[in-house]
Amino acid sequence: MEKRLYFGDNLEVLRKHIPDESVDLIYLDPPFNSKADYNVIFREHSGKGPGAQIRAFEDTWHWGLESEKALEEVLERHGKLGEFLDFLVRFLGKNDLSAYLVMMAVRLLELHRVLKPTGSLYLHCDPTASHYLKVILDQIFGPKNFRNEIIWKRTSAHSSAKRWGPVHDTLLFYTKDEEYTWNTLYESYEEQYVEDEYARKDDRGRYALKDLTGAGVSEGDSGKPWRGIAPGEKGRHWAVPSRDKLPSWLTLPDDWDDLSVQERLDFLDQAGLIYWPPRGVMPRFKRYLDVAKGVPIRDVITDIPPLSHNSKERLGYPTQKPLALLERIIQASSNPGDVVLDPFCGCGTALAAAEKLGRGWIGIDITHLAITLIQARLRRDFGLEPGKDYEVLGTPKDVESARFLFEKDPHQFQLWALGLIGAQPYGDPQKGKKGKDTGIDGFLYFRTPDGGRLEKVVVQVKGGKNLGPSVVRDLRGVMEREKAAFGVLIVLEAPTKGMREEAAKAGVYSWGSRSYPRLQIFTVEELLAGKRPEFPAGSLNVSYERKEVRTARPKGGMEPLL
Repeated sequence: MEKRLYFGDNLEVLRKHIPDESVDLIYLDPPFNSKADYNVIFREHSGKGPGAQIRAFEDTWHWGLESEKALEEVLERHGKLGEFLDFLVRFLGKNDLSAYLVMMAVRLLELHRVLKPTGSLYLHCDPTASHYLKVILDQIFGPKNFRNEIIWKRTSAHSSAKRWGPVHDTLLFYTKDEEYTWNTLYESYEEQYVEDEYARKDDRGRYALKDLTGAGVSEGDSGKPWRGIAPGEKGRHWAVPSRDKLPSWLTLPDDWDDLSVQERLDFLDQAGLIYWPPRGVMPRFKRYLDVAKGVPIRDVITDIPPLSHNSKERLGYPTQKPLALLERIIQASSNPGDVVLDPFCGCGTALAAAEKLGRGWIGIDITHLAITLIQARLRRDFGLEPGKDYEVLGTPKDVESARFLFEKDPHQFQLWALGLIGAQPYGDPQKGKKGKDTGIDGFLYFRTPDGGRLEKVVVQVKGGKNLGPSVVRDLRGVMEREKAAFGVLIVLEAPTKGMREEAAKAGVYSWGSRSYPRLQIFTVEELLAGKRPEFPAGSLNVSYERKEVRTARPKGGMEPLL
């Protein structure tokens, strides 16, 4: 089954790696152009102080050369859509909103290309730009393939002084053609409906009284009298409930389908499923509540709450959506074995839902922070290993590509390197990575084999050349300041003899009969070859402590997250 995770710009990945009509379902939760700087929050394991924040993405695109180029591409590929966007740009001006719409349009064209004829697309957005996005989607998919504007109540309370409180998100649901995958799902009845409709009770539970007849006269068995009652006299005929309306505890005879209508009614009456009202009134069928499937899903979702601040499912990603919401979408619009694509996959909720439901999946994100979170989530929730159970593409696989990443984007290199050992990124609580240099790039936390102590490991990443003993000496100082049990230094180039000697001065950490170097240096080459920091055997890595779905845990040794 196809399972791939890409690091990179989703437009480039879609064009280079995703074939035409190869995806069954697309869910995307792109930036909403709300001009908010979102940060991923990691809680301190001590519970003290504000969580460290790393800037995950800037929630807007700005007008520039990329926007101009994208508009030209749309004009060339889809003249009608291009003309509409050109009008919007002239009407709105060359600003962040018009840039956002143009950059979304060029991506939605690619998503339409990769979607199978029976496929569906769900675009998750808020009211900021949903009205513009709908017109763009109408141009690409065609107005006739618009299926729903789905409203999800994402919060219960959101005060606003001079307007209605904004508490919902919008999901725009389109299909590629008129014939598309659809599985009807059901949600539970509202409590008041149950009280009113299923008001009667017996020792088998709640039940409602339903008609045993249908409109119209019949000449066959269904029109003949039963128990002295002739339905034709009232312009009706007998309508025996179908199998799915019958309770699960009822065992039907093998020849049920061969019985006459009157014989089936006799059987149901003997089973206590027919209610006899006062004389002169037609008998009724007792339909039990546990047989009812519920209400077919509707376009206003109020039964899936947002993630609370203390939810075990929460990973700290700012726009994280509940797993239940993605499960509903995937169950309704795909089948087991189908491929689900999320081109803005963030912390991987759509991928986790697809994995849980037996679908293949493709995820794309432009930050190594997201890739790190997703790998941690897939290992923790499903025991999946990158390279073995799914592919990770676009990330460095050797020293040369790692060096290229460092030269192109040092911050992304740092996040990628931290991910190699399952470390949690660290940054200034207020300013993300743009804050004051504390000498810390990341943390690891592990619980000792006896489960008694929680130990901290500080991690530094250095991609430059000409490093010397002073770098290691500074890390030793950070270890003492942070009261860390260990320090880990990840370097791109081989460490000098002086650096090794300086690391040895940090001493050892003793547990049982073994001792472990407190300051350990690793090259990227060593980490890519599978080498990892040494801690007491049986220690448990709890750097990413939140769990959900199910956990696959190794039998011995430290639990790796990445």
